[in-house]
Amino acid sequence: MKGAMQTDSKIRAEYGTDTGLRGPGCSLRHFACEQNLLSRPDGSASFLQGDTSVLAGVYGPAEVKVSKEIFNKATLEVILRPKTGLPGVAEKSRERLIRNTCEAVVLGALHPRTSITIVLQVISDAGSLLACCLNAACMALVDAGVPMRALFCGITCVLDSDGTLVLDPTAKQEKEARAVLTFALDSVDQKLLMSTTKGLYSDAELQQCLAAAQAASQHIFHFYRESLQRRYSKS
Repeated sequence: MKGAMQTDSKIRAEYGTDTGLRGPGCSLRHFACEQNLLSRPDGSASFLQGDTSVLAGVYGPAEVKVSKEIFNKATLEVILRPKTGLPGVAEKSRERLIRNTCEAVVLGALHPRTSITIVLQVISDAGSLLACCLNAACMALVDAGVPMRALFCGITCVLDSDGTLVLDPTAKQEKEARAVLTFALDSVDQKLLMSTTKGLYSDAELQQCLAAAQAASQHIFHFYRESLQRRYSKS
């Protein structure tokens, strides 16, 4: 996990895609991703969004403890480790949201009575952390060869005091926002898999944020494809 910090600059140079100047509500920060960074997990990925960076490792399908065994599907666990210190309430809440999202797409019935564990290490948090964790988890699951019915991505958007919508906000923008909304969407028809919100917003604003997230998800899924094509074209 520590070695990921040293690879950030290399990943940015090789895989970064700058979306240009961020206009009001229409731009995402640049993305960067590298898979198969770690040797011990069955799959791993480092994902960067702007200055937010998360390293993910996937273990399994593997043997599961009898107490956690599910007879007709795999047991999926998510562990989120903060940059410093021990996991707190915020990390446990994010673990639950990420697990629910992964369970919606992972074909666990193909591996009953096994465990799939996703370990996420926060390298840096400069905003949209939950979305970055979701994206890192997806790319690590792909690297591990875990069967899924679709890919998924996370997108965070905020509404400021005058109702302006900003996608993929920084930590400063999140702190100053009237509302923060994070969505998880699948790659087939942009179906909503998970949502979590904080703050005050109207029904119309919620629908506006969801529509903006669905449109932006196309750019993320396109980045997924480019990243995978780039990786496998080298091998």
